[in-house]
Amino acid sequence: MTDDHRQASDPAHARPDGAGDELVATVGRLSEALETVERARGALYEFHQLIGGAHGMLQDVVEGLRSTGHDEWAERIRNELLGCNVLPGRWTFQIVEEFDDGYYRLFRQIERGVRDDTMAGRRHVYEAELKASLWRPRVPGHDAAR
Repeated sequence: MTDDHRQASDPAHARPDGAGDELVATVGRLSEALETVERARGALYEFHQLIGGAHGMLQDVVEGLRSTGHDEWAERIRNELLGCNVLPGRWTFQIVEEFDDGYYRLFRQIERGVRDDTMAGRRHVYEAELKASLWRPRVPGHDAAR
C-alpha cells in the first residue's frame, strides 16, 4: 500500500502510529487465518449436526427393519452403531467442546493479543486501507464510510 492510500476512512480502522506496511499486512494475514479457522469451526458444527441427524435416522431404520422381519439387522444396528463413538471415546459434542476450549480459544487469544499489541486492538486495518486505496469519489457504491 502506498503512503497516499493508507488512511482508513474511520478511526476504528486507522493504522496506528509506527505500524509499517509489512506489519499491517502480517497482522491482516493473521486475521485472515483466524477467519479460515472460523470457517473450519462452522464445518465442525455442521459435522456435529449431520451426525446427530443420521443418528436419529438410524432409530427409524431399526424400527423399520424390525417391522419388516429383519430383527438381526435391527439388533446389530441398535447394539453396534447407535450410541457408537465417532472417534475413540468421543461423540461429536465432545469433539466440538475440545476444539472450542483448546485450539480455537488459543487461536483467538493469540490473534487478539497480536492485534492489541500491534494495531491498538483495531480490526481489519489492512482491509480498510485497501478500501481507501480503491475509493473513487462520486462513483455510486464507493461511499467512503460504512
